Amino acid sequence: MDVSEQALDAPVAEEEEADVGPPLPPAEGDGQDGEDGQGADVGPAPPKPKRRKTLEFEQQYLQSLPLADMYEKSYMHRDTVVQVAVSHGPDFIITASVDGHIKFWKKQPQGIEFAKHFKAHLGPVTGLAVSNDGSLCASISSDKSVKVFDVASFDMIAMLRLPFVPGVVEWVFKRGDAKTKLAVSDQDSPNIHIYDMKAGSNEPIDKVTLHTQPVTAMRYIEQHHTVVSTDKKGVIEYWSASSYGFPAEEVSFQYKLDTDLYALAKAKAVVHSLEVARDGSKFVTMSSDRKVRVFRFATGKLSRAYDESLEATNELQRSDSELCRLDPIDFGRRLAVEKEMAADPLAPPPSAAFDDSGNFLLYPTLVGIKVVNLVTNKVVKIIGKVESGERFLRLALYQGVPRRSKKLPVAPDSKLPQPDPTLVCCAYRKQRLYLFTQREPQETDDATQARDVFNERPVVEEGAQALQLGGGAAGAGGELPHGAIIRTSRGDIWVKLFSDDCPRTVENFTTHAKNGYYDGVIFHRVIKGFMLQTGDPLGDGTGGESIWGGEFEDEIRKNLRHDRPFTLSMANAGPNTNGSQFFLTTVPCPWLDGKHTVFGRVVKGMDVVLAIEKVKTNSKNDKPLEDIKILNIEPKASVE
Repeated sequence: MDVSEQALDAPVAEEEEADVGPPLPPAEGDGQDGEDGQGADVGPAPPKPKRRKTLEFEQQYLQSLPLADMYEKSYMHRDTVVQVAVSHGPDFIITASVDGHIKFWKKQPQGIEFAKHFKAHLGPVTGLAVSNDGSLCASISSDKSVKVFDVASFDMIAMLRLPFVPGVVEWVFKRGDAKTKLAVSDQDSPNIHIYDMKAGSNEPIDKVTLHTQPVTAMRYIEQHHTVVSTDKKGVIEYWSASSYGFPAEEVSFQYKLDTDLYALAKAKAVVHSLEVARDGSKFVTMSSDRKVRVFRFATGKLSRAYDESLEATNELQRSDSELCRLDPIDFGRRLAVEKEMAADPLAPPPSAAFDDSGNFLLYPTLVGIKVVNLVTNKVVKIIGKVESGERFLRLALYQGVPRRSKKLPVAPDSKLPQPDPTLVCCAYRKQRLYLFTQREPQETDDATQARDVFNERPVVEEGAQALQLGGGAAGAGGELPHGAIIRTSRGDIWVKLFSDDCPRTVENFTTHAKNGYYDGVIFHRVIKGFMLQTGDPLGDGTGGESIWGGEFEDEIRKNLRHDRPFTLSMANAGPNTNGSQFFLTTVPCPWLDGKHTVFGRVVKGMDVVLAIEKVKTNSKNDKPLEDIKILNIEPKASVE
């Protein structure tokens, strides 16, 4: 067999084994990089898309928040409510008004119950502070005094007379401390005075002088035994509640330049309110630039910032966001109130509230109370958006389980108390505290069961006396009736008349009443959330004249405004066109100021007004489907 034959008979495997070494590079375009023959992309790989943060068990957290669309109940003070606070230990809600009155309300398994009322101060209550254990409450006022209350027994236990007007108040002690320390700032200086309330002395035990400007907000964080305070320059300071120095052991930074604590000063914004999360890990500020800022306490870094300026709100109104958009007319009305509030130095500043978990933040805005998930950075709900008549300002959140009284027997089959999360609010120029819960208000035709409880007689604003008018009207001003009873087919409405301020209007109204002009006249226009109009003998809004024939001039006074519900005002078709028609408001209507003459207020029978407001009406002309008539109007010398 020759060599060629040997080669032909050799196994194929032996020939493949002879192919030793690295494989040749693949031929260009052989398709190994993909079915389409495309090569790999040249350049760095793009970053992987960020995973959106999610909050585990978000629905469970939301179930422990009061997320009803409307407030369930409201209760009255004698004047505008300006402060609200919650005592978590004894389960009390504390409210204060501009006339110096303070009320204690006991939290019940559902709702609240009035406990006690104090005429605590001669001036408006400018601050309320509840200690971390909920046992003590302190109030301050422009009358240069501090009142201290034992919350559980709702009793006043101490009082301080100050040589200065207090600006901010805060308890700065923790459980077990030998001294019960209260920090009170001076409204006109940078000083913060520390008092020991157990000592029973008016003299401070220490003074903190960290700030260069008067302090505007101050909160104590028990977990770190540290106070966070801000001043009129927007500077945020941390200081220890024991040494009054910088709490270096409680924070993870050494220099404030490494933090965002100068953010407000850079923005030239003044902090109006400051609140701390229950776990002490973060705090929130609301400031003059209408921004809500959330800071991490340990790092001093800004974690969240929300712009609630009018410009940002206008942009949202023009956007496609259904959650934040309002009816254009309603938005314009709220915008007018917002501008009025910004120019009012007596308006209480808005405040925010963390939920117990610290994952959610609630704060008031023009469109309602926003509930923000701080983990996902999303607005999950707007509470009270449909409440167009109230601009909510200060908030306090209760998420506990009300304790049962030990004095009351408990049935063996009785259920365990359940949580009743409640958000307590006050609103701009409102004499009420509002309660949002997980329940919507009940629909009822019984005015006594309405959500707005009339537990106080409203105090009519007594403004300065109007300028004396010439002629017979001025002379008759003192002889005119100062009240009237409007008897309707739904009940009686008692009104106080401003005879001294609006003599011709009151004379026209009471003379028509005496002559029976209004007898049998219907309420021809009823708009829920606005007003009830009547006084037209034709019943369609086109008729009526004055007692002098034709029309008469307006008597608009700066001290008489449509700033509250149950205001009695003249209807007209323009300036100086008053006849016989009048209306009763059911909400504040500031856009009517300067256009309609306010000549009275309801002092009794508000339930009748609200009952008429709820009747069914024709959607085209707002006329009640069932006639509601004035039986007669009886002028009275006084309804006081």
